[in-house]
Amino acid sequence: MSEETRQRIIEAGADLVHQKGFNNTGLKDILRAADVPKGSFYFYFANKEAFGIAIVDHFSKGFRDMTDAIRRDTSLTPLEKVRAIFHALGKHFKDHGYTRGCPLGNLAQEMSDLSEPFRASLSSALDGMAGIFAELVAEAQAAGEVSTDLDPHDTGIFIVESSHGALIRMKVSKSDEPLEINEKFIFGKILK
Repeated sequence: MSEETRQRIIEAGADLVHQKGFNNTGLKDILRAADVPKGSFYFYFANKEAFGIAIVDHFSKGFRDMTDAIRRDTSLTPLEKVRAIFHALGKHFKDHGYTRGCPLGNLAQEMSDLSEPFRASLSSALDGMAGIFAELVAEAQAAGEVSTDLDPHDTGIFIVESSHGALIRMKVSKSDEPLEINEKFIFGKILK
């Protein structure tokens, strides 16, 4: 068994879970999508919950990789980097017809009350997302782009939480209007 097979299971399963939810995605569907036999799943994952925690890590890494590429762009100021993250995510949601939303936010709503290990993993992932924004807010403060009255930690959490609310509304309206409103308030009122 190879790490490549494990990764194939995670990627195929993560896509299905993002489309249908964790509880609506069966092992049979995951294995079919990954094109691996049933025994392979249990070689890599003790159970479906362990697989779920692995896809939380997968989604979290995807967010970090996307934001790290933007954060390394020395042509952008810290505040421009925050805006670039918003625009990259907005393009992703538009490309998917304003469906799916944030996979971590979706899993948090679905699984946090059902599994303590899942909840703990999701909490860490969401804290990591907020931490990325907190670091950029602190950098923007040091560059004189953002008021020093803001607490970077709290602001990072607010950005993630308000964005998740906008994503819920986006899925209902099937439009980018909630994302635009959220962005308008964050940049026009919070990060001004």
